[in-house]
Amino acid sequence: MNEYELTVVLSEKTTAAKKKSVTESIKKIVELGKGEFGAVEDWGVKELAYKIAKNEKAVFLHMLLKLDPSFVKQVDTKLKMDNDIIRYLIVKK
Repeated sequence: MNEYELTVVLSEKTTAAKKKSVTESIKKIVELGKGEFGAVEDWGVKELAYKIAKNEKAVFLHMLLKLDPSFVKQVDTKLKMDNDIIRYLIVKK
């Protein structure tokens, strides 16, 4: 298993309940692949360099994951389908 960092960008109007919901859904996806879900950091609201989906500011969440390399593509696909996520980035540590 490899270690990965996942950064998720959500709309500025995202509530605390929605952040928790997104975090829980990602946790379920990781556990389906027999991976490990590590620490979650809420980086708060930050101003974007350019507008994304008409948003000038966004909420950033940073997560540490341990996944099998073959399962990363499936996580990527699941994240693309979530309408609350504006952008995301998965990077191997």
